[in-house]
Amino acid sequence: MGILGISLLGLPDEWIMALAQGNTDWLTGGTALNTLLQGGEWLMLLAALSMATGTILIRYVCRHVDPVVATGWHMILGGLPLFGLSALWELQPWQGLTAMDWGAMAYSTLFGSALAYGIFFFLAAQGNLTSLSALTFLTPVFAILFGNLFLGETLTSLQWLGVSFTLVSIYLISRREPLTQRLRRWLLALETSQSPTGTPAKPD
Repeated sequence: MGILGISLLGLPDEWIMALAQGNTDWLTGGTALNTLLQGGEWLMLLAALSMATGTILIRYVCRHVDPVVATGWHMILGGLPLFGLSALWELQPWQGLTAMDWGAMAYSTLFGSALAYGIFFFLAAQGNLTSLSALTFLTPVFAILFGNLFLGETLTSLQWLGVSFTLVSIYLISRREPLTQRLRRWLLALETSQSPTGTPAKPD
């Protein structure tokens, strides 16, 4: 359900509607690939894949190094390729930056990256990885919410449906243990009520 919600949020509505109608013409001729590469969807998918890989590996890394130190190296090693690509492909990357731009980059570096990733990887090394990873499903939800508040962007019906699926999936994952116990009790009571002797039937 979470993957379905993220798909409804991130993929173009035209793709989803065409797929629902059984139309696969958009998959032929490279149209889907060109659309994906021209937009930001493929960058979002790469970012999600990188985040998932880092979340899994951090538990093994933190057996040998402090989570904060690991986060620092994670950001340095991840930033070097970006710095190299910027030096090769961007012309005059610094000249057009204003004081507001530098402040935004400082905020993003300190709070949006260093502090946020440090806390996340620390919790990933110490707590329940499944529940923590489920919270990353909120990233596109917050992105769309802030886009609506500050940029005047509007949500389509499919995106609202994606938000609903995402929130429900996060609730189910965070409450999976009590929900599982409640389901087992319900199944046991159902089996007891259907048994002729009033006791649960023993498996063969």
